[in-house]
Amino acid sequence: MSDEQQTPDFDSLTRDIADVPAVEVITTVAVHLMSAAAVNLGLAEEGPQHKDLDEARKLIQALAGLVTASATEISSFHAAPLRDGLKSLQLAFREASLVPDEPGQGPGEKYTGPVYV
Repeated sequence: MSDEQQTPDFDSLTRDIADVPAVEVITTVAVHLMSAAAVNLGLAEEGPQHKDLDEARKLIQALAGLVTASATEISSFHAAPLRDGLKSLQLAFREASLVPDEPGQGPGEKYTGPVYV
C-alpha cells in the first residue's frame, strides 16, 4: 500500500472546526474533563485501579474554571448540567480524600465557593 492509501482523509473524518458552535466545543471539553476526573476519582468501572486524587484535583480545578468562565456565554440551559456535574465531582473528591480540604479549599472551590457534603 502507498502512503496515500494508509493516511486517513481527515477532512472526511472530522468536521471543520470553524463549523462547530462555541457552545458545542465548550460542553465537549467540559464532558471530557468530567469523565477524566471521574476515572481519577476511582468512579470508573475498574474503580481504584485508576484512582489518582492529584490528577483528579487538577481536572476538577480546570473544569471549575471553564464552567465558571463560560457560564454566561453558553446559557443556563447548557451551564446548569455542567455545574451539577462539577458539584458532584467536588463532593466525590471530598469523600475520597483521606484528609479532606477545608471548606473553600477543595478543587475548583475558589471559583464555585465551598462545597459541603
